[in-house]
Amino acid sequence: MTPHDHALAALQGLAIGDALGMPTQSMSLAEIRADHGRITGFVDAGPRQRIAHGMPAASVTDDTEQAVLVARLLVEGDGRLDPTRFAEALIAWERAMAAKGSLDLLGPSTKTAVQRILDGVPVSEAGSTGTTNGAAMRITPVGITTRADDLEALVDAVQDACRVTHDTGLGIAGAAAVAAAVSAGIDGASRAEALDVAVAAARIGERRGHWVAGASIAAKTSWARGFLPTIPADERIATVDGVIGTSVASQESVVAALALVSLDLEPWETLCAAASLGGDTDTIAAMAGAVLGAVHGPSAWPDGAAEQVERVNDLRFADVVTPLLALRPTA
Repeated sequence: MTPHDHALAALQGLAIGDALGMPTQSMSLAEIRADHGRITGFVDAGPRQRIAHGMPAASVTDDTEQAVLVARLLVEGDGRLDPTRFAEALIAWERAMAAKGSLDLLGPSTKTAVQRILDGVPVSEAGSTGTTNGAAMRITPVGITTRADDLEALVDAVQDACRVTHDTGLGIAGAAAVAAAVSAGIDGASRAEALDVAVAAARIGERRGHWVAGASIAAKTSWARGFLPTIPADERIATVDGVIGTSVASQESVVAALALVSLDLEPWETLCAAASLGGDTDTIAAMAGAVLGAVHGPSAWPDGAAEQVERVNDLRFADVVTPLLALRPTA
């Protein structure tokens, strides 16, 4: 398989995970069990789903839409994400979503940053408090355009993408972990190797941006990789929910995604487990899907899964990946 195959599978995996987690996002583990049991495939939003109410099976959410937005802006900027242009694009995206009556709007850190920009705060200062996973959920295109053999340069690119909304050590570390794992996977890394690179990138990222108190994503990921495999298989979902955490906090959701990747389950099974956790299921499954797609390539996904997501959401990931890979330096 070629780097193009792996990059394409990363974007497909992001969208597949997002779509699997769409009907369960922001629900508790008990509510998911009542409405769906355990997620095993694409399903419609159920009766307790407020944010994605009425959305049909295989629909994606803001995770995929904003990743595509980042991809478009990277191509427009010849590999650079212009902060002002990005802020304008996020504002326009939320207004368009609100006009459609959608409740799937900007996350807490991004919304705060956008409001600060509208209030006149300089773009360079707007993201000084952002610690949630919005940057990590949409960072996959940066992993596609940036190599992981120079992690300082990769984290530079990640920080550029975080500056508007998540310019904190926590926000950058979470996004750097996902981008680095995706980039390493595209270049042929195994799951374990990609996770090693993710931890190393998170260590660099947590020293960047504005300091905000919170657990080290690098340290928590290293711990979770050793801890979760020791838990009996039928207790792992409850353990991720109750011990690692599944909130929008980067030090919970990013760690949860990478911990699930570390279990060496089949990729589809991994994403179904992520979609069954409770909490920020769509984002956790999307991040895990991006990493697994990058590592395993198209064989990660069942026949027809990517095509169904593309058809339902009118997406063409091949058209997104080709110009992104043209920006990626050769070895």
